[in-house]
Amino acid sequence: MDSFTALTSYYSNYDEEGRLLTRYGQVEYLTTMRYIEKYLRGGMRVLEIGAGTGRYSLSLAAQGYQVDAVELVAHNIDIFRTHIADSMNVTVSQGNALDLSAIADDTYDITLLLGPMYHLFTEADQHKALSEAIRVTKSGGVIFAAYCGNDSTMLQFCFHQGMITDDRYKALIDFETFKTSSNPEVLFQLYRKEDIDALMECFDTERLHYIGTDMATKYMQDTIDAMSDEVYRLYLDYHFVICERADMVGISHHILDVFRKN
Repeated sequence: MDSFTALTSYYSNYDEEGRLLTRYGQVEYLTTMRYIEKYLRGGMRVLEIGAGTGRYSLSLAAQGYQVDAVELVAHNIDIFRTHIADSMNVTVSQGNALDLSAIADDTYDITLLLGPMYHLFTEADQHKALSEAIRVTKSGGVIFAAYCGNDSTMLQFCFHQGMITDDRYKALIDFETFKTSSNPEVLFQLYRKEDIDALMECFDTERLHYIGTDMATKYMQDTIDAMSDEVYRLYLDYHFVICERADMVGISHHILDVFRKN
């Protein structure tokens, strides 16, 4: 199965929008927005590459920012468009993170690459997506790139859910390092920090933050969904304290690399 067919099938049958609206899903969303808002200033232009159903783009447009969104899956675009209010300065078009040739160099102040790196299975494609995101961002602009974590998946999916002995996945695991590989059928590419560091070596950028956007949250999602409002607020306070700790980020299911284009 090719990557486009696999992605279209998955996202046409998966409630990505609903995931970010759950209490546990809000942790990833609120953390990502917290860091985006550190760098937003009035009049900035924002591009979201791989915008999904528009959760981030629409939130930023509602705050008054000019937002352009690119999304690969038509089903997601249809949902996105149903949420656009007349007051929003936002566009959404179908496109691929590997080819943003319709967009000029140095156009955007903030560029979000919050989904595509999950689904790129070769180093060449990963470099291309990062290169395109950097190219269309202004010098001094900030790029936010999200990744799925290797070791969170190893712990929760492989061990907790028992998939470590499933023949479909055993072939994708290096049993000396427990580093995984992936393919379009499995759908998600998984990373460790050293993988991300190696990808970024050739780019003229400065890292600003390296964040675990959900940290322990997915391991205890039922507990979090059952928390009182007071305890949930305290959990968020704790999460924000630890989410950049170098000794803890590797446990996160979702990782956010924030860097400035020089």
